[in-house]
Amino acid sequence: MPQTAPWNPTVLWSKPEAERAGTPLLVLFHGYLANEEDLMGLADYLPSEFTIASIRAPQALGPGYTWFPLMNEPEFSVQRVVDAVADVAEWLDGVKGVHSSVSLLGFSMGMAVASTLLRHRPADFAAVVGLSGFVVPAEGNPFFHDEELTAGRVPFFWGRDQADPVIDAPRIEFTHAWLNEHTALTKILYSNMGHGINMQELGHVKEFLTQLVLKAQG
Repeated sequence: MPQTAPWNPTVLWSKPEAERAGTPLLVLFHGYLANEEDLMGLADYLPSEFTIASIRAPQALGPGYTWFPLMNEPEFSVQRVVDAVADVAEWLDGVKGVHSSVSLLGFSMGMAVASTLLRHRPADFAAVVGLSGFVVPAEGNPFFHDEELTAGRVPFFWGRDQADPVIDAPRIEFTHAWLNEHTALTKILYSNMGHGINMQELGHVKEFLTQLVLKAQG
């Protein structure tokens, strides 16, 4: 069978290539129907020591892009999630070598991407931030190495509004149980935020990354 070319996504970077060596990398994954510009506005509120890379999902849809079909759509499957995240992992292998560590941040569906990447490569990431999002069931797919993750307990920040109108209760219950079992979880609830991000949460994310990535690395 012919070899397929490596995925070459559209990526926004917070630093020019000449200034990235030796810095911690933070990769941002946007939500459903958004694009790589959506989360880049967060860069000003995150620790400046990080090089931030905001990556565009592979599938054009409506006004933006998606990583995989929505979980309530007939086209959804865990394999569709795995296929998207495998491409991200391959891309990351080509850029991570110059960085002191790699952390992940995902919003909404992007949290599913970030957590799946963590579950595929449990030893590769310093920390993960999930904002108003969810974790997908593995359904026995060998791409997920959850047992290794449980042993390592990577720091994971999960922020959301208890009244989030987008992520339904079954996904929240599964996500909460999974994160408690497999990560070193910091969970914070924010009132009147809806399905979004607010300034208080960004302050907590900055503190989390500073304490658990920057200070941990000395």
